[in-house]
Parts: sequence; structure tokens; C-alpha cells
Amino acid sequence: MTVPAPPGARADVQAVCAAVLGILLPHRRTLDAGHDDTPDAFPAQLRQLAGPVAAGEPIVFTLPGFPCKSPNPAKVLGHLPDEGERLALRFLDGLCARIAAVHPPGARMILCSDGHVFSDLIQVPDRDIDAYADALRTLIHDEGLTQLDVFDLRDVYGQELSHDAKRKLVHERYAPALETLRSLTHTDEPTRRLYQGITKFLFEDSVSFAGTRSARQRNCRRRAYGVMQRSRAWGELIATHHPGAFRLSIHPQPRGSAKFGIRLLDAPDVWMTPWHSCVLEHADGRRELLHRADAERLGRPVLRQGRPSHFAAG
Repeated sequence: MTVPAPPGARADVQAVCAAVLGILLPHRRTLDAGHDDTPDAFPAQLRQLAGPVAAGEPIVFTLPGFPCKSPNPAKVLGHLPDEGERLALRFLDGLCARIAAVHPPGARMILCSDGHVFSDLIQVPDRDIDAYADALRTLIHDEGLTQLDVFDLRDVYGQELSHDAKRKLVHERYAPALETLRSLTHTDEPTRRLYQGITKFLFEDSVSFAGTRSARQRNCRRRAYGVMQRSRAWGELIATHHPGAFRLSIHPQPRGSAKFGIRLLDAPDVWMTPWHSCVLEHADGRRELLHRADAERLGRPVLRQGRPSHFAAG
């Protein structure tokens, strides 16, 4: 299959776009199985890349994620970034460096930290989300990761408004109707999977819920729709503030999606992220994301700068 070139695109532009996509493809986060991915299977992404490549400009990636740590202590080591975030950030910065080898203007990765967008729904205090985002910026600086930036609601609405007021503005301006999402969960397979994945996370993280299991499940299903509304709203806001950027996602994405799912680290679960888990370093040096309860059964705790960082096996 040959992807039609955008009007005026040169063969060398197409070759560079394919090379950039070839760097991303081994790390694609997907629920698809049994397919050999090649760049020409992703025409939407090739078209996204063609603009900056043809113009000789840096490629800008936006990646919503890095919100805050899960409130479930059986999953994570605390409320601040740890070895999982450090390795994920180094991986993303390294991707940009590899892209610069085939596209000399290089690439930038904008991490769109979305904790404040969802904090009332995921039941994490805004002060913990501020601490996480600030520590994330410090980690990027201390690690010398020059291709990464962090973007959050403070960059959009400043410091004066309350977090609740900022969330309300985002929701009112950009969120889709609840009825639309409810309908899509019945008619669109990727939306249904996303709804199920978010419901699962919310259920696992509702450790302080006092009601019955069935009441907890109903509560999480209701909140999952709210998370999906805000997620779409946040995506629209990002597109407004970063037009022309290549849209990455920490969720699995099917072929044909406008978003490209990216896997940050090895994990047994395709939905797992560093903020819902911690790192186990195996004796052979391989690092894997696991829930804390699983990692601490297999390894000993390791400290970094006086704080729990990860677990080491062997």
C-alpha cells in the first residue's frame, strides 16, 4: 500500500516521515494482535508528520498523561514521581533524540499533565497534583532532558482561579454531551474499551469507598463517564493551544485513530502506566511496571535521594 503524498510533498519528505514513524512503531500501545505494523498502515500519522518535515521544523508531540499517582497504596510508593516516571521521561527524551537523527530539526515532547482536569473525579487532592507536577518538572531539569516540556491547567488559566473554576471552564467549553458518550460505549469498540479500562482504574483506586461492592461499581461507572468527558475536553484544549502537533496517547489506540498510542515501559497489562504502578528491576537489568503489592513480593525496596524509588529483585 502506498500512502498518497500531501499536495506538493516530495519523495524525501515521505521517506523521512516513514523513518520517524518507524521509530515510534515498536512502542505502539494497542489491543490489536497478529499484525506487522509498517508506516504505510498509518496514513493519518504520516500526514501529520509531513507538515513540519516539509517545512524543516521540529516535530511537536503532545502526550496527555502524567496526572498524579494513584491514591491506592497497593499500586504505588507514594504521591510523587519515582523510578517509573524517571525511566518514562528518559525514554521519551530518547525518542526525540532518535528522531533528530533522521530529521535534523529534531522533536519536542509536550507532556500535558492532566491531574487537575480530573482530580475531583479520581479523588486525589489538588495539592498532591501540584506537588507531582512540580516534582515532574524538577526531574526533567535534573535529568537534563532538554526535549521535554510540561503543560498543565496553570499554563492555560494562571494561578488566580481555583482548581474547581478551571475545571468548570474546560468542561463547559470543550466537553462532549454525556448522552453522546453513553451512545458511543454501545456502538464504538474503542470507546467501550476505554470506558471499561477507566472504570477498572477507578474501582481499584476507590480504596476509601464505604458502601457495598455493587454501589462502588455504580459510582465508578458514573465517574468514568465524567473522566471521559474531561479527557475529550482536555484533548480539544490541547489541540487549540498546540495546533499541528502529533497527538500521542497513553491509552491503546486502534489503527485508523487520529491518536497514536505509546507504551512507556514494559508491563504485563497494556493499560498500566508509571502513575498506577512502580518499577521492579530484575536481576538481568530488565525493568518492569507492576503494582506495588506484586513488586514488593519479588524484590527489596530501593531509595533514591532518601525516598522510595522502586524495587530490585535478586
